[in-house]
Amino acid sequence: MNKLDQLLAMAVERGASDLHLVAGAPPAFRINGEIILADADALEGTELGQMASALLNVQQRDTLEREWELSVSLHAPEVGRMRLTLYRRNGCPEFCFRFCGEYIATRDDLGLPPKLDELVRRPNGLVLITGPSGSGKTTTLNYLVDLINRERRCKIVTIEDPIEFVHHNKRAIVVQQEVLTDTHSFNRALIHVLRQDPDVIVIGEIREPEAVGTALNAAETGHLVLATMHSPNVVHALERIIGVCEAPGQRQIVLQLASSLVAVIYQELVPGVDGVRRALAYELLVANSAVRNVIRENQLHMLETIIQTGGRDGMVLLDACLHDLYCRCAISYDVALSRVRHPDRIAKRGG
Repeated sequence: MNKLDQLLAMAVERGASDLHLVAGAPPAFRINGEIILADADALEGTELGQMASALLNVQQRDTLEREWELSVSLHAPEVGRMRLTLYRRNGCPEFCFRFCGEYIATRDDLGLPPKLDELVRRPNGLVLITGPSGSGKTTTLNYLVDLINRERRCKIVTIEDPIEFVHHNKRAIVVQQEVLTDTHSFNRALIHVLRQDPDVIVIGEIREPEAVGTALNAAETGHLVLATMHSPNVVHALERIIGVCEAPGQRQIVLQLASSLVAVIYQELVPGVDGVRRALAYELLVANSAVRNVIRENQLHMLETIIQTGGRDGMVLLDACLHDLYCRCAISYDVALSRVRHPDRIAKRGG
C-alpha cells in the first residue's frame, strides 16, 4: 500500500469527512468539523506532485495543467467514493479529499424534518437546499433523490460536479451526468436536459444566471427541480436567485420564482453535546400563498416573520430549531446561543 492509500485508509478509520494534503504541513483530517493534524512529517511539494501524476489520468492532468484547478470523483476499494479537489499553490498541487460514503442515511439519522419528504413528493416546482460549505447539502440532496427513486416510477436526471454518490435504479431510472466527464459544463447540460424527457432534474449547484433561468423554466413546465446553493440563510438564497439576472429580466425571474417555488431549506452542522457527532440545524420555508405574495412584491425582508408564524404549514425558524436541539440535549446552551440570529430568543427561554 502506497503512502496516499495509507493516508486515505487512516482518514476513514478516524471518521474524517475530509483529508487535506498541503505542502509544508503534515496530513490534516477534518473530524467533526475541526482540522486535526496527523502526527507525521510535513509533506513536500515534490511528493505531492508525484501523487498527482500517479492519481490522475492524462486528460485530468492536462486539465489541471491548463486550468490550475480540478474537481473529480474517484473510487478506491479501501475507502469508497471520494470527491477530489486539486489546486495549485506556489506552483505545487495540493489536495482536498471529501469522503462520500457508501450508503444513504435515513431522515432521522440526518435530522431532517418530515415535512421535507412530503414536499418532494410533489410533481413539479423548485426545492432549494442552501447553506455554507460543508453543511451537508449534498447529503440532503442525495437523500431526497433516493426517496424519489424508491417511491416514483419516473426519470431522474442529475447534473453534478462531480458525482459524489452513485444511485442505482430502483423504481425510477436515474441518469447521472458529471461535468467534464459527460458534459462540458453545467450550462450546456442544462440546455439539453429537458430533451431527455426527465420528470425530476437535480442540479448539483446553482451558480450562473443560465442555470437559474433553466431551473425556473423547468419547474414551471411540469418538472420537479432539486438544487443546492451556497448562502447564509433562506432569504439570502432567494435574493441571490433574483439578483443573478440584470434588470430587464429580473421581473420575469421574480414572477417565475413566486409561482414555482416549493420550499427552501437552509442547513448547517453544529457541534453535538457529546463532542463526537454534529447536529443538523435547519430553517425551512414552505411556499404558501403568503410567501408567494411576498416574493411577487419583492418584499423578502418579511419572510422571517412568515416562517416564524408558519408552523401550521411546517415552517421552522433556525432559532426555533436550535432551541429544540438544546432542549433535546443534542447541543449545549453555549452552542445554541452562538448560532442563533437573535440571542434573546434563546436567553429568554432559559439556559
